[in-house]
Amino acid sequence: MSAPRPFPGDVADDRVDEEFWQGCREGRYLLYRCGACGWTVWPAGGCPRHGMAEMTWQPASGRGRLHTWTVVHQRYGSSFPGPPPNVAIVELEEGPLVLTSVIGADRLEIGMPLEVTFTEIGPEVVLPVFRPPRAGEGHG
Repeated sequence: MSAPRPFPGDVADDRVDEEFWQGCREGRYLLYRCGACGWTVWPAGGCPRHGMAEMTWQPASGRGRLHTWTVVHQRYGSSFPGPPPNVAIVELEEGPLVLTSVIGADRLEIGMPLEVTFTEIGPEVVLPVFRPPRAGEGHG
Protein backbone atom coordinates (compact mmCIF):
# COMPACT_ATOMS: atom_id res chain seq x y z
CA MET A 1 0.00 0.00 0.00
CA SER A 2 1.39 3.41 -0.93
CA ALA A 3 1.50 6.40 1.39
CA PRO A 4 -1.43 8.84 1.18
CA ARG A 5 -0.99 11.55 -1.39
CA PRO A 6 -0.30 14.93 0.26
CA PHE A 7 -2.80 17.76 0.11
CA PRO A 8 -2.08 20.41 -2.51
CA GLY A 9 0.28 23.02 -1.15
CA ASP A 10 1.48 21.10 1.90
CA VAL A 11 4.85 19.99 0.56
CA ALA A 12 7.47 22.47 1.73
CA ASP A 13 10.02 22.52 -1.04
CA ASP A 14 11.07 24.73 -3.91
CA ARG A 15 8.08 23.96 -6.11
CA VAL A 16 7.17 26.72 -8.50
CA ASP A 17 3.58 26.75 -7.21
CA GLU A 18 4.37 27.22 -3.50
CA GLU A 19 3.69 30.97 -3.79
CA PHE A 20 0.25 30.18 -5.23
CA TRP A 21 -0.63 27.93 -2.25
CA GLN A 22 0.70 30.51 0.22
CA GLY A 23 -1.53 33.09 -1.47
CA CYS A 24 -4.53 30.79 -1.01
CA ARG A 25 -3.72 30.44 2.70
CA GLU A 26 -3.71 34.27 2.85
CA GLY A 27 -6.94 34.65 0.85
CA ARG A 28 -5.19 35.89 -2.31
CA TYR A 29 -5.72 34.34 -5.76
CA LEU A 30 -2.61 34.44 -7.92
CA LEU A 31 -1.86 33.54 -11.53
CA TYR A 32 1.47 32.95 -13.22
CA ARG A 33 2.05 35.87 -15.60
CA CYS A 34 4.78 36.75 -18.09
CA GLY A 35 6.26 40.17 -17.30
CA ALA A 36 7.27 40.70 -20.93
CA CYS A 37 3.93 40.13 -22.69
CA GLY A 38 1.26 39.52 -20.01
CA TRP A 39 0.58 35.87 -20.98
CA THR A 40 -1.22 34.25 -18.04
CA VAL A 41 -1.24 30.54 -17.23
CA TRP A 42 -2.44 28.13 -14.59
CA PRO A 43 -1.15 25.70 -13.58
CA ALA A 44 2.29 27.19 -13.53
CA GLY A 45 4.14 26.93 -16.79
CA GLY A 46 6.16 29.01 -19.15
CA CYS A 47 5.20 31.67 -21.65
CA PRO A 48 5.13 30.28 -25.20
CA ARG A 49 7.23 33.25 -26.37
CA HIS A 50 9.49 34.00 -23.40
CA GLY A 51 9.80 30.71 -21.50
CA MET A 52 10.10 30.76 -17.73
CA ALA A 53 12.52 33.71 -17.42
CA GLU A 54 9.84 36.40 -17.15
CA MET A 55 7.18 34.44 -15.20
CA THR A 56 6.04 35.69 -11.77
CA TRP A 57 3.00 35.18 -9.56
CA GLN A 58 0.65 38.17 -9.81
CA PRO A 59 -2.73 38.96 -8.21
CA ALA A 60 -5.72 37.88 -10.30
CA SER A 61 -9.26 39.25 -10.39
CA GLY A 62 -10.68 35.97 -9.06
CA ARG A 63 -13.61 36.34 -11.45
CA GLY A 64 -14.67 34.05 -14.25
CA ARG A 65 -17.48 32.12 -15.88
CA LEU A 66 -18.47 28.46 -15.64
CA HIS A 67 -17.11 26.62 -18.67
CA THR A 68 -18.31 23.10 -17.75
CA TRP A 69 -18.84 20.80 -14.75
CA THR A 70 -19.70 17.31 -13.61
CA VAL A 71 -21.27 16.03 -10.40
CA VAL A 72 -19.11 13.70 -8.30
CA HIS A 73 -20.69 10.94 -6.23
CA GLN A 74 -17.59 9.24 -4.79
CA ARG A 75 -14.57 10.31 -2.84
CA TYR A 76 -11.71 10.19 -5.30
CA GLY A 77 -8.63 10.69 -3.20
CA SER A 78 -7.43 9.82 0.27
CA SER A 79 -6.42 13.45 0.89
CA PHE A 80 -10.01 14.65 0.77
CA PRO A 81 -12.68 14.00 3.44
CA GLY A 82 -15.41 13.26 0.91
CA PRO A 83 -16.51 13.97 -2.63
CA PRO A 84 -16.56 17.60 -3.77
CA PRO A 85 -20.00 18.94 -4.68
CA ASN A 86 -18.86 19.02 -8.31
CA VAL A 87 -15.75 19.27 -10.42
CA ALA A 88 -15.87 22.36 -12.58
CA ILE A 89 -13.78 24.20 -15.12
CA VAL A 90 -13.93 27.97 -14.78
CA GLU A 91 -12.68 30.32 -17.48
CA LEU A 92 -11.01 33.20 -15.66
CA GLU A 93 -11.27 36.81 -16.85
CA GLU A 94 -7.52 36.63 -17.45
CA GLY A 95 -7.97 33.72 -19.87
CA PRO A 96 -6.85 30.46 -18.25
CA LEU A 97 -9.22 27.58 -17.59
CA VAL A 98 -8.93 26.26 -14.02
CA LEU A 99 -10.11 23.02 -12.45
CA THR A 100 -12.07 23.71 -9.27
CA SER A 101 -15.45 23.25 -7.56
CA VAL A 102 -18.45 25.57 -7.42
CA ILE A 103 -20.15 26.08 -4.06
CA GLY A 104 -23.20 28.04 -2.95
CA ALA A 105 -25.17 27.72 -6.19
CA ASP A 106 -28.69 26.27 -6.32
CA ARG A 107 -28.03 25.24 -9.90
CA LEU A 108 -25.16 25.49 -12.35
CA GLU A 109 -25.37 26.98 -15.83
CA ILE A 110 -22.70 27.26 -18.50
CA GLY A 111 -21.52 30.87 -18.64
CA MET A 112 -22.75 31.83 -15.18
CA PRO A 113 -20.52 34.43 -13.45
CA LEU A 114 -18.40 33.15 -10.58
CA GLU A 115 -15.84 34.51 -8.14
CA VAL A 116 -13.15 32.84 -6.10
CA THR A 117 -13.45 32.08 -2.43
CA PHE A 118 -11.29 29.87 -0.26
CA THR A 119 -12.06 26.78 1.77
CA GLU A 120 -9.83 25.14 4.36
CA ILE A 121 -9.75 21.37 3.94
CA GLY A 122 -6.97 20.49 6.36
CA PRO A 123 -4.22 21.98 8.52
CA GLU A 124 -2.65 24.77 6.47
CA VAL A 125 -4.45 23.50 3.32
CA VAL A 126 -6.67 26.07 1.66
CA LEU A 127 -8.20 25.44 -1.76
CA PRO A 128 -9.62 28.05 -4.11
CA VAL A 129 -13.21 27.28 -5.07
CA PHE A 130 -15.75 29.42 -6.89
CA ARG A 131 -19.22 30.70 -6.04
CA PRO A 132 -21.81 32.99 -7.61
CA PRO A 133 -21.16 36.67 -6.80
CA ARG A 134 -22.95 37.89 -3.70
CA ALA A 135 -26.04 40.06 -4.15
CA GLY A 136 -25.07 43.63 -4.95
CA GLU A 137 -21.60 42.69 -6.19
CA GLY A 138 -20.95 43.42 -9.82
CA HIS A 139 -19.42 41.02 -12.27
CA GLY A 140 -18.25 42.24 -15.65
